[in-house]
Amino acid sequence: MPAFYAGFGCRRGCPADTLETLLHQALDSQGLALADLHGIASTSLKADEPGLQQLAERLDVPLVLYDTAQLQPYELQLSHRSAAAHAHSGCWGVAESAALALASQQLGTARLLLTRQVMGPATLALAC
Repeated sequence: MPAFYAGFGCRRGCPADTLETLLHQALDSQGLALADLHGIASTSLKADEPGLQQLAERLDVPLVLYDTAQLQPYELQLSHRSAAAHAHSGCWGVAESAALALASQQLGTARLLLTRQVMGPATLALAC
């Protein structure tokens, strides 16, 4: 499997353990190896979110943050449009948009490998 990237959305204070559990469930469901994860991404509004920072450190991958204007070009590819996400971030889908933005930045092109998955306060999508 070539490199892939994870995009996360989460509520304030979402623990790293929740994010990590969601990630492992997603990888298991797709038969993907953690070693092929080359980065995680989210909205710049989450720059001070400890759970995301801790997860990136645990996995030894970069955490890349994008502002709303950088995520908007990817919204045409979203599988789900969240009014709640838009109200908080100005983006219709943080996890999917962030995953696509990072994969596109690294690979030159991107597609969703796994659409938005939800676990409590966290959302995740994978792109390659």
